[in-house]
Amino acid sequence: MRIQSIETYPVAIPLHTPFKTALRTVTVAESIYVKVTGEDGTIGWGEAPPTVVITGESLTSIDHTIKKIITPVLLGKDITYREDLFKRLQDCCIGNTSAKAAVDIALHDLLGKIYHLPVYQLLGGSKSELETDYTVSVNDPEEMAEDAARYVRNGFKILKVKVGKDTIEKDIERIQTIHTRAGEGVRIRLDANQGWSPKEAIYAIRKMEDHHLPIELVEQPVHAKNIEGMKQVTDHTYTPIMADESVFSPTDARRILETRSADLINIKLMKSGGIHQAVKINHLAEAYGVECMVGSMIETKLGITAAAHFAASQNNVTRVDFDAPLMLTDDPIDGGVQYNKSTLTFPEGFGLGLINVNTEQTVNI
Repeated sequence: MRIQSIETYPVAIPLHTPFKTALRTVTVAESIYVKVTGEDGTIGWGEAPPTVVITGESLTSIDHTIKKIITPVLLGKDITYREDLFKRLQDCCIGNTSAKAAVDIALHDLLGKIYHLPVYQLLGGSKSELETDYTVSVNDPEEMAEDAARYVRNGFKILKVKVGKDTIEKDIERIQTIHTRAGEGVRIRLDANQGWSPKEAIYAIRKMEDHHLPIELVEQPVHAKNIEGMKQVTDHTYTPIMADESVFSPTDARRILETRSADLINIKLMKSGGIHQAVKINHLAEAYGVECMVGSMIETKLGITAAAHFAASQNNVTRVDFDAPLMLTDDPIDGGVQYNKSTLTFPEGFGLGLINVNTEQTVNI
């Protein structure tokens, strides 16, 4: 079956609470929805949120790349020639990973419908449910502790806590206060979003280890390009270190893995350029004995559903971070992945399992 059309729809949905990290503050989830239609009328959907501080892409650039660069390359191509199709997608331009991811996701949705399989089974099939953490935005310690306690009351046993915005002492105070309020049995994942220097990271993590705080891992403690610095942190702390912004491609992953610069890798579809490349990164990590987490940007349930299908298809994916749709004031997606507190499950259905995609909340770009 050949690709008949590729269309884009810019959408925007407010968050009920600002999302704050060391890199940015987000109050509205903006995205480009992509609709890929086959010649028999079958439709596949994808999503790409702009994350300028990470991928370098804006809403305008994503839309332009899909319309003017990707679409001419893929129109009329047979979707069942998967390797050729995804190679054309990756080779059509440098970077622009979120734009590529949106189309990649839509193609996988379409393929699942063609072959009458959910995407997570199309990719291999490993598990049918996932447990997500919930992110605590960086604020004053007391506010963060109150947020953390509320998330625990709402059924979340894993908290992803943002740090790295100001002083190390303030970050340590944040974690101590959160641990006290959240209670025993709650795992804490720290995400510094590149906010520390190597020496600061080692100092902070060792202090937390000395206080016996239940830190499961520390994500991207240093600048994305400072691989040597991240290796220094990995070598001089006991707590597992996870690479995030340092890994966009299989080539990036290989550098991390060969130098043993991190203990874990966080794969995001918007960094990798979609599911096809994400599978390659995960398989490479698995060959080195390194587990992966699948994370996300501030996305709606469309993009998260795609990431969840990828995560559920891979044995080597042992952690997920899929709380973004719970932060939004509205859900434009019927179907897709379903939430029961911290547990995500997949309803019956082929492809991504979407029933309806509401594109009425459009914005001007």
